[in-house]
Amino acid sequence: MHRNGRYGALIASLLVCAAAGAQSSGQQRAELAGRDLLGAKAPSLVVKTIDGDSIDLGSLYGKKAVYLKFWATWCVPCRQQMPHFEHTYANAGPDLAVIAVDVGFNDSVEAIRKYRKQLGIAMPIVFDGDGALGAAFNVRVTPQHIVIGRDGRILYVGHLADRRLDEALVAARTPHSNKDHDGSAAKGPILAAQHYGMGDTLPRTTVRTLAGQTFHFREQGLKDPTAFVFLSPWCESYLATSRPEVSASCRSARMQVSALSRNVGVRWLGVASGLWATPEDLQEYRKKYRIKIPLTLDESGNLFREFNVNNTPTIIVADAKGTLVHRIESDQLQTLPQAIQGQ
Repeated sequence: MHRNGRYGALIASLLVCAAAGAQSSGQQRAELAGRDLLGAKAPSLVVKTIDGDSIDLGSLYGKKAVYLKFWATWCVPCRQQMPHFEHTYANAGPDLAVIAVDVGFNDSVEAIRKYRKQLGIAMPIVFDGDGALGAAFNVRVTPQHIVIGRDGRILYVGHLADRRLDEALVAARTPHSNKDHDGSAAKGPILAAQHYGMGDTLPRTTVRTLAGQTFHFREQGLKDPTAFVFLSPWCESYLATSRPEVSASCRSARMQVSALSRNVGVRWLGVASGLWATPEDLQEYRKKYRIKIPLTLDESGNLFREFNVNNTPTIIVADAKGTLVHRIESDQLQTLPQAIQGQ
């Protein structure tokens, strides 16, 4: 074999192994996230599709099985699995409801409509802009499959479109599970999120940083403002192809924060999304980019929901008294130095 041919084959082999590793990791993460969900009653929520139709999940339990697929337009395996998803929807029949749920992270309804047109997607699509549905089903990866049996209980949680998913979809539709259905659906671990906007005072929240330190959102006697940098450790690398403008914004924010944190008196906290991220992933991110500011992993997504953040990077600034005074989105990063130094 020609030398270049051998190198080409080696590179191709490495790419295949990397893809297989990512799929395996995704399945493991989904299964871990679903460990406490299996067998539990599915939460009863009313969701609205991007076309304005309401779907009462609670009213479906006891009557038909429900298949929720959490996905995103920037997600490569989501696109790869879309033919399987469409086939499932097309052959669902009257005893299975199939619903696509965009996780609402670094995405928009406009992007979803464009994506739907390109791929010819037919099933109902829900945009989980506030993350409530993802929180109720403990979503940690994309795609994440949730299969709910006709008894209203969660039967399967996974990442791959494989035999296990197909078997779960068949098992979920079996009528005999209805004998366990008591006519009610669990509300699930859903708490109404307290939202904080400009002019509000920071909550008395305390988090543990990656270094094991305690970080209090509100502290007495502060002389400097506090800046919360909402981020994703994979934004720069993973989105470089599918969302290059978002990737560039994440890189710009990281570099600006790195420079400002060396020269400006500010109390910083990087808040990392728990989607596709573990403490180990965050450690690698910190090491790779030599991040100096404290980092915390918002594994449950509570902080992202409380501050109404579904796009990274987003930077929220509170003055020394703990009052929220600035919110800086990705298209406003040029204003960050002025917002910080003006406090």
